[in-house]
Amino acid sequence: MTVSLTAVLILVVIAGVCGAVGGALGGASGGVLTSVALGFVGALAGSVVAEYLRLPEPLVIDVDGRPFPIVWSIVGALAAVAVGYIWRGGYLRWRYR
Repeated sequence: MTVSLTAVLILVVIAGVCGAVGGALGGASGGVLTSVALGFVGALAGSVVAEYLRLPEPLVIDVDGRPFPIVWSIVGALAAVAVGYIWRGGYLRWRYR
């Protein structure tokens, strides 16, 4: 199954918006590429966790026959920001000032 260039561009824009929202909720600062990466990683991680926990997908956008989970993308991006923050020791620096 092939994907058209238009569909890829639409998916990149949607992932960028979801990643920007998730990153903003988590307090991350980054550019466009960071937002797109957060959106795609969030969609992947959020969908895997939601499927494992048997949670429904409340908002899905279908682009060229491919579903993109909006809510799980935002939740996954937020989780990725939180894990990155904890991994860098940000929580410990904030906690023990």
